[in-house]
Amino acid sequence: MIRLVRAGPVRSYSRHMPAPAFRRLLDDIGPVDAVGVDERVAKYTTRSIKKQSKVFGLKLAVTMVDLTTLEGKDTPGKVASLCQKALCPHPEGDVPQVAAVCVYPAMVKHAAKHVKGTGVRIASVATAFPSGQAPLKTRLAEVRQAVADGADEIDMVINRGAFLAGEFAGMQDEIAAVVEACGDATLKVILETSELETYDNIRAASFLAMRVIRPGDFIKTSTGKTSANATLGNNQVMLDAIRDFYLETGTEIAMKPAGGIKTAKQALQFLIAVKETLGDAWLTNTRYRFGASSLLNDLLRQLETQRTGAYQAPWTFTEDSGGY
Repeated sequence: MIRLVRAGPVRSYSRHMPAPAFRRLLDDIGPVDAVGVDERVAKYTTRSIKKQSKVFGLKLAVTMVDLTTLEGKDTPGKVASLCQKALCPHPEGDVPQVAAVCVYPAMVKHAAKHVKGTGVRIASVATAFPSGQAPLKTRLAEVRQAVADGADEIDMVINRGAFLAGEFAGMQDEIAAVVEACGDATLKVILETSELETYDNIRAASFLAMRVIRPGDFIKTSTGKTSANATLGNNQVMLDAIRDFYLETGTEIAMKPAGGIKTAKQALQFLIAVKETLGDAWLTNTRYRFGASSLLNDLLRQLETQRTGAYQAPWTFTEDSGGY
């Protein structure tokens, strides 16, 4: 059963954040018990999942992967290989396809040739990813073009400078403009948690974003392009925010941790957090995703180990295809 809990002292706000604006927001949404969050997520790492439950969890994690390539050297050929792996992660195993492929806007049309209509969605980072430092007009044009080329989902970055300056309305106006530019495409709002500095800031940014996006849209931890990315701690703060927002409004917001989740063991710990915070209703790729490039290979290795009883070498599965 989901419970609304707001406990603990207010954490110190960012040194960039105007105190009155931030304090008013915290009075509204409630602060984070940082010690409690850290103690709670530490317990997730002690859970043990065995046999069929482990296989179920590993396959579930596969269905939640946004298989990602975001490099300056991306080519249509590399995207084609990525799409093949997304559609058939393991040609010899009973392994489901992933949720989406995630590419730069210029690669959307190439991904569409391979996965459009297959059930694997096309996600594209936009709005001057990863910095977001471009005029709003340019960022919105990029979103519209990605959608026109076939993107089913858009991953945008928030204006962290506006948030840290306490310009909350301006930040929300920009998100709302991207929502409109997306049309029917799903939006994922990237907070870039490492640049927000504190759990209270992460909770605040989560609420600000959730108040202007639509049911079924996502909040997302990171771009994967900074030194610190998704952690069980910042994931938990955002899950708690989603729970509290749902209890307050009845609006179901989805979640995507991204960056730094490389092993099946980590993925299972994140899924435990989802189940214990939001329940089974969020254990689906319409409400939870992993943004990752290398996670899928480790999930496949662990599934093959469960299937054959033999431990698999790290190079068993290639980076860009599902074959050996």
